[in-house]
Amino acid sequence: MGFLWDSIKYVYAYLAVIPVIPFLLVYFGYGMFSDDRKKAFQLAMDVTTALLIGCVAVLFDSIFNSSFGLYAIILFMLLGGGLLGNMQFRKRGNVNVKRVFRAVWRLGFFTMSMAYLLLMFIAIGQKIFSA
Repeated sequence: MGFLWDSIKYVYAYLAVIPVIPFLLVYFGYGMFSDDRKKAFQLAMDVTTALLIGCVAVLFDSIFNSSFGLYAIILFMLLGGGLLGNMQFRKRGNVNVKRVFRAVWRLGFFTMSMAYLLLMFIAIGQKIFSA
């Protein structure tokens, strides 16, 4: 059982280091089976978001020597969901939780992508200038 868990961790770590590769794999892989490119792009975004969350959390923790990265990401996503749910409730009178979750998850893709790029450049700069 330990071997299986270690294998899953290593595969996740390798895919999360360069999130463009799993994005392209999912996009072109799903695109080959269906002709719906929009659905393939959305699925690739959804899969890559999970990888980006882990990678950004680890980068944040290593740059700032803390262990708050994952908790901060979850906190901001929950706050975003609460704000979007509140806006939806005020506009429509009810909350569609599935739409709010999907919106937060897709917004998370863009924010995590930008955070990944920023933190990766900072980490590379730290490694270059500390050597």
